[in-house]
Amino acid sequence: MPSALFSPIKLADLTLANRIVIAPMCQYSANDGVGNDWHMTHLGMLANSGAGLLVLEATHVERHGRITHGCLGIYSDACEDALKRIVMHCKRIGSAKLGIQLAHAGRKASSQRPWEGAKALEPGQDPWPTIAPSALPFGPGWHTPRAMNEEDMARVRADFADAAKRAVRSGFDAIELHLAHGYLLHSFMSPLSNKRNDAYGGSLAGRMRFPLEVARETRAAIPRGIPLGARITGTDWLDGGLTGDDAVELAKALKAAGLDYVDISSGNISPDSRWPTDPGFNVPVAEKVRRESRIAVRVVGMIANAQQAEAIIAEGKADMIAMARAFLDDPHWGWHAAQTLGAEVARPVQYARSAPALWPGAALRG
Repeated sequence: MPSALFSPIKLADLTLANRIVIAPMCQYSANDGVGNDWHMTHLGMLANSGAGLLVLEATHVERHGRITHGCLGIYSDACEDALKRIVMHCKRIGSAKLGIQLAHAGRKASSQRPWEGAKALEPGQDPWPTIAPSALPFGPGWHTPRAMNEEDMARVRADFADAAKRAVRSGFDAIELHLAHGYLLHSFMSPLSNKRNDAYGGSLAGRMRFPLEVARETRAAIPRGIPLGARITGTDWLDGGLTGDDAVELAKALKAAGLDYVDISSGNISPDSRWPTDPGFNVPVAEKVRRESRIAVRVVGMIANAQQAEAIIAEGKADMIAMARAFLDDPHWGWHAAQTLGAEVARPVQYARSAPALWPGAALRG
């Protein structure tokens, strides 16, 4: 039987060759938001991995919305010009379609890079003010953000829309909003971080209001044929936090706002909100969201081998699989998965002689 994982899928006017997606992976290596040779090399490698879609790391819509000093941005002409060069390079040499994840770090901004400690920037490290739905720090030792007012919300909505326009001009095939991992839009939705008593807090409908405004304004800013999706939270993994039922309601609302898919992730609303390490731990929520919201669903989280990914798609639990570290470990994961599942995948002609049909050693690889 043909492989389900290697079957095509259409999102808006974009057709992906297969259901494999390389998830956004922050590199913390930009120069004041501007991409450079590291991104060119890293993404150029992954563009030829066998995945149908490669999504750039969280790319921030304003300078103070970055997580760290090294995070990518899309808030200036210099940022846009660099991304355009990277996209052109990846499309020239690779087979994957290119997506970008638009983000604002909110109360998790002004942070050290992971290899510097991953804590809030200290006074001598050029910190900056942070914003959030409520004046609650991410965790002990973190900066206390300023609670956003309506002027802040209007600015951030406009920043997302402007970033989406820049993404289209840069040549991206798909755009994704980051509504997970404790960043700004997720922090509006979670009752653990949103304690507002106005129209943007309280009930789930109130807490979803600002993220949905961002989604609608972004959708209106780009052509309808370009897929717009969102990475959302399946669960906060904490009592009193977001649940799978909330994810279903958000997915329905995002679909009504014109989005084409959701990507189910989870956790990270606070330092003690961590995900499990069970294989495919987000899959049950993804299946629930897909069944009850009728929107295309991608799922990420401890998915590492071809048979596991194939089963998730073949059994109708998700429409796409997203992986990150599996591709850092094996940049040709898609090639090897195709061999395992008896499928075909695009390879550059320069590498064709490593395909199983031309290289008996492929069958000997462990």
